[in-house]
Amino acid sequence: MRILISGHTGQVARELQLALSEHELISLDRHAFDLAQPSSLRRTILREQPDLLINAAAHTAVDQAEQEQALAFTINAEAPGVMAVACAELGIPLIHYSTDYVFDGSKASPYSEDDTPNPLSVYGSSKLAGERAIADSDCDHLILRTSWVYSRHGRNFLLTMQRLLQEREQLNVVADQIGAPTWAGSIAGATAELIDAWQQGNRQWGTYHLTNRGETSWFGFAQAIGDRLRASAKPCAKLQPIPTSDYPTPARRPLNSRLDCSKLERNWNVRLPEWQKALDACLA
Repeated sequence: MRILISGHTGQVARELQLALSEHELISLDRHAFDLAQPSSLRRTILREQPDLLINAAAHTAVDQAEQEQALAFTINAEAPGVMAVACAELGIPLIHYSTDYVFDGSKASPYSEDDTPNPLSVYGSSKLAGERAIADSDCDHLILRTSWVYSRHGRNFLLTMQRLLQEREQLNVVADQIGAPTWAGSIAGATAELIDAWQQGNRQWGTYHLTNRGETSWFGFAQAIGDRLRASAKPCAKLQPIPTSDYPTPARRPLNSRLDCSKLERNWNVRLPEWQKALDACLA
């Protein structure tokens, strides 16, 4: 199958290229497939004639988006809408990744796909607008909301913590935001399973939650990273839990980022591993 992937060097796009290596992949970087120039995307999609489009690109600089609202909405909302219309024109599906940041985090339990979004930030608002643009199109699609994505590449919490824990003697980490750290490799593996199921006839399109299982805080995630550093005989700072109020950021974060993934398991038989096992797999 011929699959067009946007993002190229991004965390998820890199893992997709490994997980989907049996297919004919067209992985395009921002120069060849620039989401900041949505008008050019349709032409590229129609020229490449893929059997499936996976949008793994986005404006993910959450705090920076507060000062770049127009750009964030162009990349995260307008561009996915253009992709969806082109996919409808070709009669092919679109797989698109979204985020826990579409919710405000005020719910006491994990969010389901039926819960009403209420983003707190420009990033979350732009991603929600992208979801709605895709849903309003006529294309078959999977919108996969995930959370706290990390990998061995790019900029993410894992790599930042590994560096800071070895550079400092003490490190303060937010302990009252709860979610599921999700390895990009788990996302790519699940995407491959979804594609296999689609090829075998599953057509239960729509919006789904896709994260590694379990939950923790950013502090708990940092502790797990520190434990693995110490197991490798590497230096590790002492960790101190702090509330979100002690670490102000330009963009507000949801305190509860937990996503209920039972619909994905029920409709597609896809179940991701526990977040701790995924972290071990990533580091291995």
